[in-house]
Amino acid sequence: MAGRVRSWLGAVMGLCLICATPSYASAEPVTIFAAASLKPALDQIAARAAENPDGVQLRLSYAGSSALARQIQYGAPAQLFISANSDWMDVLDQQGLLNPGSRVDLLGNRLVLIAAPGISGDKPLAATLRELPDNAHLAMGLIRAVPAGIYGREALETLDVWTDVQTRVVQGDNVRTALRLVASGEAEYGIVYATDPGPDAKVQVVDVFPDNSHTPIRYPLAMIGAPTPLTQQVYDFLRSDSARDVFQAHGFIPLEPEQ
Repeated sequence: MAGRVRSWLGAVMGLCLICATPSYASAEPVTIFAAASLKPALDQIAARAAENPDGVQLRLSYAGSSALARQIQYGAPAQLFISANSDWMDVLDQQGLLNPGSRVDLLGNRLVLIAAPGISGDKPLAATLRELPDNAHLAMGLIRAVPAGIYGREALETLDVWTDVQTRVVQGDNVRTALRLVASGEAEYGIVYATDPGPDAKVQVVDVFPDNSHTPIRYPLAMIGAPTPLTQQVYDFLRSDSARDVFQAHGFIPLEPEQ
């Protein structure tokens, strides 16, 4: 318990670093485009930053990484982007839209199979998927665009169950949509990140997909275009030990070293 308290105190102190410069109080908010799976953690970071009268305002836009990357391509005013996979960040990098040298792998995650309440999960993962009831559905992100859907299909193919489940798949525009479909009972099973099912998610985690069944899950962070001093400050904070504590408390795997 004492360690957890110290961890949260560290997070609060780190957030105060963003809030401590009065000259930024009237500045425009820093806009962060972020993968939908980051919402609980980044909402907490933004709320704490805004509590201070002199604090920076973070404008957060959540969606599937593919949708966000396309918006950036069309000139959307994002200053920071956190993708849920490397491919979409690669696209922006190749088009010269990232600030050179600002791209880093910030976080990692794992993939899990979830089920609606009341559904038992006492079989091995592959057997559970191969033997889905006739009327069961499997909720996923878009398998050709949303990172969680891409990772999920890779895992299903590696486990040699894709042909068994592909006609049962219900695709959503981001991973949180897949979570909601299972939580509401519209789909019996779903594939989401390990960080998605929170205490109020009304779903149960059936099993964790082996790490070697899919491409490693990485969340790259980068600045879009030339940074302002405030953008640089927020970028540095997102890589700091204090932010790591917040992300880790939400189940993410920090990949960046302490700053």
